[in-house]
Amino acid sequence: MPDVQGRVSRHPGPDREGPPRRLAIIGTRGVPASYGGFETLAEELGARLASRGHDVTVYGRTHYVPPGLASHRGMRLVVLPTLRHKYLDTVVHTGVSTLHALTRRFDAVLMCNAANALFCGPLRLAGTRVVLNVDGIERRRRKWNALGRGWYRASERLATWLPDEIVTDARVIEVYYRDRYDAASTFIPYGCDVGRTAGRATLDRLGLIEDRYFLYVSRLEPENNALAVIEAFERTDVPTRLVIVGDAPYARDYIARLRERAGPRVVFPGAVYGEGYRELQCHALAYVHATEVGGTHPALVEAMGFGNCAIVNDVPENRETAGDDALFFRASAPDTLSAVLERVASDAALVAEYRGRASARARARFSWDAVTDAYERVLSTRDPAAPEGRATP
Repeated sequence: MPDVQGRVSRHPGPDREGPPRRLAIIGTRGVPASYGGFETLAEELGARLASRGHDVTVYGRTHYVPPGLASHRGMRLVVLPTLRHKYLDTVVHTGVSTLHALTRRFDAVLMCNAANALFCGPLRLAGTRVVLNVDGIERRRRKWNALGRGWYRASERLATWLPDEIVTDARVIEVYYRDRYDAASTFIPYGCDVGRTAGRATLDRLGLIEDRYFLYVSRLEPENNALAVIEAFERTDVPTRLVIVGDAPYARDYIARLRERAGPRVVFPGAVYGEGYRELQCHALAYVHATEVGGTHPALVEAMGFGNCAIVNDVPENRETAGDDALFFRASAPDTLSAVLERVASDAALVAEYRGRASARARARFSWDAVTDAYERVLSTRDPAAPEGRATP
């Protein structure tokens, strides 16, 4: 379990000698991962749990999982329909998945996203251990209307009642649930692989040169501040390009606005995953992270694992992840980012220093194997007896 510095301690896992457990992951779009952080968590965690002998099922959505795919990296896939609607997609699919899961009698379920807290109740009543990863404070995202924010507000409260245990992936979110709801949670950070070796095929396809572009990766939604990054970059005359990687299915107007504000030095490759994503990360001059809402952001952790010089929006969640091993700016003041971009573009020694610091921090704090150890413990059908575990209501 985590130590006082926020690292997840290594241990041999709970009852490894005992029978394998039947586990399910519900609440994501599914695997193979090609959207966001929860999908990558489902793939990396699920595959590692399967390799340890557990029977792992990941629920996915028909418009996301490749047709006919029934298994992936040792995980069983259950693909079910949903309503493709900004406000209903997640909760409808989770509801359908929960009904299906009730017929399978899983030993434990990892439910992802606080919006799905309501569905923890039926599974728990059926005797399944339910662990809920609440993510960040999603109701603060600007994309939600009053109804969406209200659903998340109610779901936060339900998250403190219905699952057996809450998982938070950032200390600031752990503190939020403790202070607002008097609810304890188990802190388990996001994971990453460490290494800076990759091919160049994606760079060649996009016309990019190694160490001659800044990389931004996020869902292209307002609170992730892609517009501020573009505006800051356009105020400079640095001899580099800016690559904006990402997409968002319900933000077409915002994405169109980004393209209107971007000059010819800005590249929009859309969403990029797998080896192409690795190539872009490993050959960037630096990585720009501008989010302002959420817990531990996977793209930032991954960028540090790839050994990137990280340029980060200075909010508590990001400061917690990057510590003193990144360069910071304020998204509300684009000139602060412009100044950092110019400094990085002109100082190779500074880039080398922060690449090394980021890589060392990722290796020490964000190991996928250690993250899997921690989830294996909380998904145990027995009392995990962890000091941070929440008491069963």
